[in-house]
Amino acid sequence: MAATTHTVTNQVPPLVGHDVFAADRALSEAVARHVPPGVLPVALEELGELGRAAGSAQVQEWGARANTHPPVLRTHDRYGHRIDEVEFHPSWHRLLGHAVSAGLTDAWGRPAGHVRRAAGFLVWTQAEAGHGCPLSMTHAAVPALRTDPALAAEWEPLLTSHTYVEGLRPPLEKTGVLLGMGMTEKQGGTDVRSNTTRAVPSADGGAYLLTGHKWFCSAPMSDGFLVLAQAPGGLSCFLVPRVLPDGTRNVFAIQRLKDKLGNRSNASAEVEFDGTWARRVGEEGRGVRTIIEMVAATRLDCVVGSAALMRQAVAQAVHHSAYRRAFGGLLIDKPLMRNVLADLALESEAATVLAMRLASAYDTDTAEERAFLRLAVPAAKYWVTKRCSAVVGEALECLGGNGYVEESGMPRLLREAPLNSIWEGSGNVQALDVLRALQREPGALDAFLREVGLARGADHRLDAAIRGLLTELADLEGIEARARRVVERIALVPQGSLLVRWAPPEVSDAFCASRLGGDWGSAFGTLPHSLDLASVVTRARPDGA
Repeated sequence: MAATTHTVTNQVPPLVGHDVFAADRALSEAVARHVPPGVLPVALEELGELGRAAGSAQVQEWGARANTHPPVLRTHDRYGHRIDEVEFHPSWHRLLGHAVSAGLTDAWGRPAGHVRRAAGFLVWTQAEAGHGCPLSMTHAAVPALRTDPALAAEWEPLLTSHTYVEGLRPPLEKTGVLLGMGMTEKQGGTDVRSNTTRAVPSADGGAYLLTGHKWFCSAPMSDGFLVLAQAPGGLSCFLVPRVLPDGTRNVFAIQRLKDKLGNRSNASAEVEFDGTWARRVGEEGRGVRTIIEMVAATRLDCVVGSAALMRQAVAQAVHHSAYRRAFGGLLIDKPLMRNVLADLALESEAATVLAMRLASAYDTDTAEERAFLRLAVPAAKYWVTKRCSAVVGEALECLGGNGYVEESGMPRLLREAPLNSIWEGSGNVQALDVLRALQREPGALDAFLREVGLARGADHRLDAAIRGLLTELADLEGIEARARRVVERIALVPQGSLLVRWAPPEVSDAFCASRLGGDWGSAFGTLPHSLDLASVVTRARPDGA
């Protein structure tokens, strides 16, 4: 008889069987705040369904399997014919199908559509972040396509469909499609004006033939792609379908899939065009202007996606600490651990309220809100996505050695965390974009100041931060070298304003004291000890206890 060497005790139960949406008080309160009363019951019902599914053991298993079995490129069939297909694990298709059916590509026509979609995106990508890429690009392609009413009439109903149709067929024969994007090339990266892909008008009129390459083509299994290429009139935007109307495959040679740090369930590819058929979107020579609305929408999704990763990481850390015992008590009751958890929870809540406020501005769609978005989106993209890696890394440490083990799920979050800071323009690109908005669009700063001014007088640290930001902006000497410092403040001030207006006093007080008032160290867990940290942590618990 084998000897019993130990008994397993003091282990934390898995965080399953909970409602990811309802347990996130910052998110659920933001939805109630930004969705009109007449639409709110429907929104809460759909988000509740999504939240319960995302928290289920089955969906969490889908996410794990999609990452364990990454996509595989099949360039040729068994007979040597070029097919250029990407094969995914069934779990990927299940995740994507559920997301599409939940409306995560449909925001532009529904009441409060952007808030509802952003909240759903924040909830569902916690199940698995990689498949958020095709969802994001499909959603974001709509405003670009609207520059061509004929194209929009064909494609928009398919892009916003709640039906996921797997496999490559002529788009107009499907009831729902996905769209990808290819902008960057080997020689330029973010500098898309240096693109060398050429577009020549075809003999049949109205179409173009593309020749060139794309160094990063996202979601290559999609039904179509928005790409940039040099036309006779300059850099222009084009729609490239994978399958032509007659059912033949377009020339779309996938050279390889990228071997990435994270985001491993999602395929990113290098592709070659050689006489590839395409339709122009917008005017020749105005490709960047045509595609910029798509870029802005995907940048907002970077903010939402990072907020999702933060929330998931914080939920796991708080859940672990609520059950794990050490040194005579629960970790969550230890003053130092409580400080760390509260600090992480502040960062998560601030990211969530800012992301949802930006989504609500898309729904309102006034000149004032568009001006606010012009400054706030790149600033939020810069700051929130950068904070994500720090939050996830610290949350992982809350689990100790258990967090470093793949089975915990935390390493997958940590590998995913840097992505949104890089995708759609890294930190310096966002900072420079903010400077452009300040210099060329004075209405953007005015709208921003009116927004943050809604909380003026409610907290002296917020008021001081607004004054300090204005002083910073009044000095244009060396502004580019100071851009990151300026943009950080442009992101922190609206977070503080939103929390002062809407969050419980213990949350806004802790945020303003640390992020705006300077009573904070250089690592998480350095909040002033006199704050009500226990309430902040309790608010962040995923089990509602």
